[in-house]
Amino acid sequence: MPSSRPPSWASRFFAGGPVTCIEDLRVLAERRVPRMFYDYADSGSYTEGTYRANEDDFSRIKLRQRVAVDMTNRTLASTMAGQPVSMPVALAPTGLTGMQHADGEILAARAAAKAGVPFTLSTMSICSIEDVAENTDAPFWFQLYVMRDRDFIDRLIDRAKAAQCSALVLTLDLQILGQRHKDVKNGLSTPPRMTIPNIVNLATKPRWCLNMLRTQRRTFRNIVGHAQGVGDLRSLSSWTAEQFDPRLNWDDVKRIRDRWGGKLILKGILDPEDAELAAQSGAEAMIVSNHGGRQLDGAISSIEALPEIVRTVGDRIEVLMDGGIRSGQDVIKALALGAHGVFIGRAFLYGLGAGGEAGVTQCLDIIRKELDVTMAMCGLRDVRQVDERILAGKPAFANRPY
Repeated sequence: MPSSRPPSWASRFFAGGPVTCIEDLRVLAERRVPRMFYDYADSGSYTEGTYRANEDDFSRIKLRQRVAVDMTNRTLASTMAGQPVSMPVALAPTGLTGMQHADGEILAARAAAKAGVPFTLSTMSICSIEDVAENTDAPFWFQLYVMRDRDFIDRLIDRAKAAQCSALVLTLDLQILGQRHKDVKNGLSTPPRMTIPNIVNLATKPRWCLNMLRTQRRTFRNIVGHAQGVGDLRSLSSWTAEQFDPRLNWDDVKRIRDRWGGKLILKGILDPEDAELAAQSGAEAMIVSNHGGRQLDGAISSIEALPEIVRTVGDRIEVLMDGGIRSGQDVIKALALGAHGVFIGRAFLYGLGAGGEAGVTQCLDIIRKELDVTMAMCGLRDVRQVDERILAGKPAFANRPY
């Protein structure tokens, strides 16, 4: 069973004081997680320009402060893809989550359930669909990558249905992989290369190593033993190198939608033309996302892409957003520009690396408090009323066509 022990004093206190923001959790995670796995989460492709823009562009959005308004009886309750949520925030699908902390997907799912927000399990998770279903009580969402082995994909969909996953998140922007230079330099592979620098770095992370020794979940358990010819880490390496399918197209989306038969969310939309096709696909929702700046370096930020996509299709399909969210203020800015809800990826991974399940809970608590206080200071009491009226003038990118 995964550990649910509270974090040590080092997780609760940062530099002599309490953890107050997501950046504090990031610093703690960087100290605690082995370099190759921390860098895997905290990096973008090539120059990392789009990765940086995802965060930086939020600072260009300014808010209107209102005073002498009734700020009592506030609520952050909303819905995402038709599911009630305690605030319009979901945990994004992230690969290798279980290498940030042992049994990481299970711990994150538990924290999300307690917080009343959705958790999304990645195809490339360490804990399997069945692992998470057996160790949590609340339904979760499952994210699907399309592989060349379509029989495996069909079985994966059927496994998600059997686990009673309440939505399928289909990622469309990983047909081929953008290179992340840090992963190459760190020797991140399957299995990881045990270079001298990696061994030395692992020796400085005894808590992480001890937790990993206590679990049997140390590989891609959605794949090993399920995909044909993949029985161990070395066979997994060659399989994954050739499996992401560059042929993925909108006919595949229809086929997957029909086989799944439940709520479908399309992830990776960044262009209004693709948003139009997504709106025509029959999916319940779409996620404006550039894969956290990990694919096309030089693409615009997710928050910059959001307004035009909302104008194009927002009355026909629910528009969600992912990329660069590091605070509750970022959440409310995305809502003001038309997002119905947002996903957080790196933010919750920092919490997980810093303190396991309690760290993810702390991450969500920080974002919830920041969102609530910011909403009140903007003069609103219901998060469902947030719109462009809370902005002190729109940023330039919010007014121009794509």
